[in-house]
Amino acid sequence: MPDALFAHPRLAPLYDAFDGDRDDLAAYVAIAGELGADRVLDVGCGTGGLAILLADAGRTVVGVDPAQASLDVARSKDPAGRITWVHGDARRPAVPSGFDLAVMTGNVAQVFLTDDDWARTLGNVHAALRPGGHLVFETRRPERRAWQEWAADTAPVTLDVPGIGPVERRMEVTDVSLPLVSFRYTYRFPADGAVLTSDSTLRFRDRDEVEASLAEGGYRVLDVRQAPDRPGREFVFIAERS
Repeated sequence: MPDALFAHPRLAPLYDAFDGDRDDLAAYVAIAGELGADRVLDVGCGTGGLAILLADAGRTVVGVDPAQASLDVARSKDPAGRITWVHGDARRPAVPSGFDLAVMTGNVAQVFLTDDDWARTLGNVHAALRPGGHLVFETRRPERRAWQEWAADTAPVTLDVPGIGPVERRMEVTDVSLPLVSFRYTYRFPADGAVLTSDSTLRFRDRDEVEASLAEGGYRVLDVRQAPDRPGREFVFIAERS
């Protein structure tokens, strides 16, 4: 099941407000152009930020996500219906094949906690790509120990969200059992006193592990880059379906 942050109808509309400017997305649009990709599969598209940018650039886009509430937000940004939004799990995607490019932004690649789930996801994306198509995704570098920064930054953040009103969000790290790290977001709505929580767990894979899994999944790693908005903190993998 997707995390409440993405799946709860009261929390999904808050994602864009608290996530701020997605400076990371421009790099993916540029990579799509670099690879000459016309048909793009956005795996774990969430509220549709990247899918909208890709469609604005003239590409045919399919966004797939297991969280219906996030897809509802994404559809609201696409009144012309340029994008095909699919409610589904990357481990069992109900999408067509023949894509030039598949992308996984943000923490998507890290939500697959078991080797089996990750391998199944890579296999399904492989089947959706045309021969010679590309998979591009990012993953946090475990040696940077991002969870230590998260644990140190516990101050609540309050935003006045348009159409919703003030919302307070607090984050806490709840467990570190490497390679898994768990954390909780707590949201408080002063208008009615409601308090909602969302628990998440990410798996931190090192570069060798990711590259080995790609090779086993039928991919050839072409390049491993730094995320331009977070240099030294993440790897961006560019792999070709072999």
